Amino acid sequence: MSSELTYAYYPGCSGLSTSLDYERSTRAVCSALGMTLKDIPDWSCCGSTPAHTVDHVLSAALSARNLALAESMGVQSVLTPCPSCLTNLKVAGHRMEKDDFKKEVNALLDHPCANSLTTKSVLQALVQDVGMDKIAERVRKPLKGIKVAPYYGCLMNRPPEVMDFDDPENPVSMDRILQALGADVLDFPLKVECCGGSFGVARKDVVVHLSGKLLGLARDMGADAVVTACPLCQMNLDLRQSQINAHLKETFNLPVFYYTQLAGVALGLDPDHLLLKKLVVKPWKVLHKIQEPEAAAV
Repeated sequence: MSSELTYAYYPGCSGLSTSLDYERSTRAVCSALGMTLKDIPDWSCCGSTPAHTVDHVLSAALSARNLALAESMGVQSVLTPCPSCLTNLKVAGHRMEKDDFKKEVNALLDHPCANSLTTKSVLQALVQDVGMDKIAERVRKPLKGIKVAPYYGCLMNRPPEVMDFDDPENPVSMDRILQALGADVLDFPLKVECCGGSFGVARKDVVVHLSGKLLGLARDMGADAVVTACPLCQMNLDLRQSQINAHLKETFNLPVFYYTQLAGVALGLDPDHLLLKKLVVKPWKVLHKIQEPEAAAV
């Protein structure tokens, strides 16, 4: 196994709860593509959305603790599937490039963080470290026959000076993966527009309006499904779809996959490992549209 494809892995809190389907399908796909994910021992919450609004040093320390643990694992990179975790880990590392800030952070930790590792999303590692050719070679059931709208959300590639991957306004990394898997990928113009983020409890009206706009355009463009890489985006678009329908008097019925779930389907992985049954808007009708390889080749 190539050490270049061995990573410290940070699943994040949602990966063990609300986005368990993202977590399981990520591990399954990475394993199938020869990537080794070594869980960071005794990892803790990165601070999620609230911590940085209170104290930047404390917020960075929460992430730096996990980075320091990863530094003891003999790897070069830390991977996480969650854009929110990715933002916190990368922002902490970016701010710790300043010695004074790094000193303040390390004063809060039992073991200092050297800030020596590269942090990537799983999406970035698939594109840059695995590559499209290897992904395409591994496909056993091409996603022929379905149209998908790739939706990145507003966190994955922003701010660009910190995230340092793909285009902040028109990212294409997930598009390229889905194309390599055989799907018909729509040029979705709202791919980085906000879905309402974490306003699901405090301002449901905001989520209904913004997520409804995304679902409406995807449907009008002929999408069979929306595909995302963010647990919060997936929740707003999938779990809240019935609320959106009720408030906007709509009839949306669009499955909202994690890209790793569709990747797992294309790679021929065991459906039970992808937790497709966890999706609120059931995906079976869309999955049945996928043509058998023999038919797709005609």
